[in-house]
Amino acid sequence: MKKCVIVGGADIRDYGRIRELLTEEMVFIFCDSGLRHMEALGRKPDLIVGDFDSHVNPHMDVETIVLPHVKDDTDTVFAVKEALRRGFEEFLLIGVVGGRLDHTLGNVAILLMLDSAGKKAVIADDFSDMEIVSRERALIPDRYSYFSLLNITGTAKGVTIRNALYPLSDAEITCEYPIGVSNEVLPGKTAEVTVKEGRLLIIKVLKEG
Repeated sequence: MKKCVIVGGADIRDYGRIRELLTEEMVFIFCDSGLRHMEALGRKPDLIVGDFDSHVNPHMDVETIVLPHVKDDTDTVFAVKEALRRGFEEFLLIGVVGGRLDHTLGNVAILLMLDSAGKKAVIADDFSDMEIVSRERALIPDRYSYFSLLNITGTAKGVTIRNALYPLSDAEITCEYPIGVSNEVLPGKTAEVTVKEGRLLIIKVLKEG
């Protein structure tokens, strides 16, 4: 299964944590100022995408797509669409949350876009992993300190949580009431989340910020 890493320009402080998620077969797409993470990640780009308004074009011997400054897609969104066009099935997005809230929320929305396309996608930052649960169940091992379920699309029905401190059975979660914040996996267990209708954002927290 083709896997790619989309590298954005948001801060990464715990490079060791992020490097643990990387494997040799992954293809790396660096977006504009995401290039500043290249040395610390220890990986070179397979593709560079950007309008280079926040980082100088390095003119490396690497395929580079130079985008116009005025466009509908952010550099990160364009990179994801290009990766979809090239047939990638699994996505890891790093350096895409933190700093500007507008960019963070926009990049979280990419998870919804990829879920709609039937692709697996995770956003990883220094403290957590984020993904969408919809058609397939989500598993949360007990190495995570906490996990939260947030509705960012409307109403999710038939939500069931097992092996957690706060279980749910066939519940409804809306955007207006964050009932799913700060749950905990039972020691030695793997929590399981299923949704019959709708979608939820799962944030799996490794450590407190």
